[in-house]
Amino acid sequence: MSGELIDVVIADDQELVRAGFEMILDAQPDIRVVGVAGDGVACVELARRLKPQVVLVDIRMPRLDGLEVTRTLVGERADTSATNVVVITTFDQDDYVRDALRYGACGFLLKDAPPALLVEAVRAASRGDALVSPAVTVRLLRQLQKGPLGEAPREAVGLSVRETEITRLVAVGRTNQEIGDELFLSLSSVKTYLARIQSKIEARNRVEVAAWAWEHGVITSRFGRGA
Repeated sequence: MSGELIDVVIADDQELVRAGFEMILDAQPDIRVVGVAGDGVACVELARRLKPQVVLVDIRMPRLDGLEVTRTLVGERADTSATNVVVITTFDQDDYVRDALRYGACGFLLKDAPPALLVEAVRAASRGDALVSPAVTVRLLRQLQKGPLGEAPREAVGLSVRETEITRLVAVGRTNQEIGDELFLSLSSVKTYLARIQSKIEARNRVEVAAWAWEHGVITSRFGRGA
């Protein structure tokens, strides 16, 4: 890393997608694309050699698919400066994305996402945060919901009422700033609550917090509609 630049590797088997993402990201003053790859094996090799903060990886690629790339790179993380993986997906790949989530992907992005969302996803991942986009992740995570709605999961892990509120807001795609505005909390307080929540439910990032909320039925109808 040089200065404050966020180093990124892009992996996709479609040259036009790679070129488009590279052009958008390189136009940002704080982001630098340090490598591009057309298959999973090349992606892993580039990530190991260049050690970028963020890897954008397509799910379907030759030689090694995005799921294995995610599992490999996340499994090799040994410190907080290691690579975070953002999965590039389409609306017909829900099963694949569920696996990517479990393998440790920290965000999901549609191939036809607007440039601003691509940039936001990269910046979030570079901070070790995760983009939970209502356009992608909430739709996916809602499918993980099982069992009756209730407070048993919250009580089982010791979440406070305020922590449960924040968990629900994370699960429907709210940013930290939006959570703070809605609950009249400072940004630092929201981050503190999120750290406690992640510790209690053993989640690595906000995507896993959202997945936990949907899987354990802690989303009420108020939060689940129109999010």
